[in-house]
Amino acid sequence: MAEEQNKQPPDPNAANPAPPQNAPAPDAESDSLDAPAVPEGGAPATPAGAPAPAAEPPAAMVEDSAVDHLKSSFNIYFIIFVVIIFVTIGIIVFAVSSSRKGAKTNNNKAPSLTSAQLAELKGNTTLVGDSKQTLDIQSNSVFEGQVLARQDLSIAGALKVGGSLSLPSVNVGNAGTFGSVQVGGELGVNGNTTLQGTLTVQKNLSVSGTASFGSLSVGTISVTGLQLTGDLSVSRHIVTNGTSVSRTAGTALGGGGTVSVSGTDTAGTMTVNTGNSPAVGLFATVNFSQHFASTPRVLITPVGSAAGSITYYVNRDTTGFSIGCSTPPPAGSSFSFDYFVIN
Repeated sequence: MAEEQNKQPPDPNAANPAPPQNAPAPDAESDSLDAPAVPEGGAPATPAGAPAPAAEPPAAMVEDSAVDHLKSSFNIYFIIFVVIIFVTIGIIVFAVSSSRKGAKTNNNKAPSLTSAQLAELKGNTTLVGDSKQTLDIQSNSVFEGQVLARQDLSIAGALKVGGSLSLPSVNVGNAGTFGSVQVGGELGVNGNTTLQGTLTVQKNLSVSGTASFGSLSVGTISVTGLQLTGDLSVSRHIVTNGTSVSRTAGTALGGGGTVSVSGTDTAGTMTVNTGNSPAVGLFATVNFSQHFASTPRVLITPVGSAAGSITYYVNRDTTGFSIGCSTPPPAGSSFSFDYFVIN
C-alpha cells in the first residue's frame, strides 16, 4: 500500500522520460517493496521502472513567450487602429467632397444644349427650361433670324448695332430721359422734339423747315431767310453786312465832277463832287448786288446844309436806284446822301 501511495501517475506529455540526474544508486540490500529513501533537500526518488516526472520550463522561457504574445496582440491592435484612422479620413474626405459637389450643383449653370436640341431650335419653336432656370451661353452666338424678347432685356456690356436701329419708344430711367447722348453721325428726328433745357450747338445749325422759338439766345445767327410773325426788338445797333454795290455816274456832275458809293444793298452813302457847269439830271445810279423780288423802298437823307439846299429826287426799281436833282447844283461843291433800302 505504501508503495502504491508513493507512486506518481505517468506524465502523458513526456514521451521519453529521462532518469533523475542526482538520484542515488539503489542499495542491494534494500531491494524490497519499501519506499525508497528521500535524500535531504531533494525530491523523493523514483522507483526503478517508473516514469520520471516532467521537467518544469525555465523562467526566461516563460517571460519570452509572454512578450511574444504581447507583441502579437499589439501588432493586431495597431493594424486595427490604423485601419480605423484611414476609414475615418476616407469618410471625412467623402463628406467634404459631397458637400462641395452639392454647393457646386446649387451654383452650377444651366446644362449646355446638345446638338440635337440645337437642331430642334433651328427648325422649330422649342421651349428650353422654365422661368426659374437660366440659359447661359458661354461661346459667341450668331442669330441668323429675328430675336424676340417678350420681357425685359438687360445688357451688362456695350450694345453695338451694325445696321439700322428701330426703336418705337426709348425709355431710360423713370422719367424716360437720357443722362448723356453723343451722336457721332447724323441725328434725324421725324417727329416733334421738345427740349426742356439749354440747347448748345458747337457747329452749324441747319433748319430746312419752320423753326419756332419761344426765346432764342445766340451769339451769332446766320440764316438764309428770316421771317418774323411778331415784332422785332433790337437792344443794340443794326449792323448791315453784305456785298458792296456798284455805281454808274450820271450827267449832273458837270465837267470834271466825280461820284462814289460805299455800302451794301441795305444801306450806304453816296458822295458827289460837282465840277464845272453841273446840269439838271442824275448824280449816279446804285446797282444792287442782289436784285429784289419787288421794287424796294429807298430812304434818302441829305448830309449837311450843302446837300439840304439841293432839290433832289430818287428813281428806284428791283435792280437799283438813282439820285438826281431837279435844279442845277452848285459848281465845285461836295455833298453826300445816306440811303436805306427796305422791301
